Amino acid sequence: MATLLVEHPIFTAHEVPPGHPERPDRIRAITEALSDERFDAVIRRAAPAAPVEIVALAHEQAHIDLILDNVPADGFVQLDADTYMSPKTLEVALHAVGAACLAVDEVMRGKAANGFCAIRPPGHHAEADRAMGFCIFNNVAIAARHAQKAHGAERVAVVDWDVHHGNGTQAIFWADPTVLYASTHEWPLYPGTGAASETGADNIVNAPLSSDAGGVQFRNAMTGKILPAIDSFRPDLILISAGFDAHRRDPLASLNLDDADFAWATRQLMELADRYCGGRVVSMLEGGYDLEALAASTVAHVAALMDA
Repeated sequence: MATLLVEHPIFTAHEVPPGHPERPDRIRAITEALSDERFDAVIRRAAPAAPVEIVALAHEQAHIDLILDNVPADGFVQLDADTYMSPKTLEVALHAVGAACLAVDEVMRGKAANGFCAIRPPGHHAEADRAMGFCIFNNVAIAARHAQKAHGAERVAVVDWDVHHGNGTQAIFWADPTVLYASTHEWPLYPGTGAASETGADNIVNAPLSSDAGGVQFRNAMTGKILPAIDSFRPDLILISAGFDAHRRDPLASLNLDDADFAWATRQLMELADRYCGGRVVSMLEGGYDLEALAASTVAHVAALMDA
């Protein structure tokens, strides 16, 4: 089986104000990078729009209604200090959710070895009741719930290596021992969560990294905390919140990873997936705001997935 790539031109249609880092060019950079002939072997599928009802797997109806009611006819609606809606944002966000759920479907049904979703807006800051941090709906949380509801997955592990802690994902699964949330991230940093002491129902594992930490510290956090937690959890599916803003080139934080670190982490998670869940890994894009670093890191990540 091959690696699945879920993509769609619509992901460039979510507009943001000039100078905003979470811009359409992010998807254009990834699309160009993954058009190289080395990726000819991947299965390419167009992201469908998810029905609104699926969003309720991880979000309160009041939040969904707020998003539905605030689609602007033109210009922008500001949801928080740095999260905006433009006329196409709702449609784009539903395609992001649809991409995540499609990838879960294909991998859980054995139609793809694993998958990567080249999507925006990102999702891991979105809490059950609010959008924040560039995020409208929590794509990875919805995907985890979809895997449980539609495919009977009893234990889902979510691994988040975005440089910013996924407060939304952590909050959604805080008291749910059927989902493991494990994160490396710079700390302290936005959004202010992610201390090692935050453990939920013993299903939350945070491995914070200090400013200027690099690949050695990241790999130590993975081998010291994240990978052993997954090993003990024995998941039926591993989901990755694949943010690439911990790269040394990224302008929004101060970690010093490079694309080789993301490739290494991908391979480590694939080994655990091979051991416990038939190799089932689904990854979805979160952050990453330097276009060169984003493209190179995505290439390294997807190439590692293809080595399954």
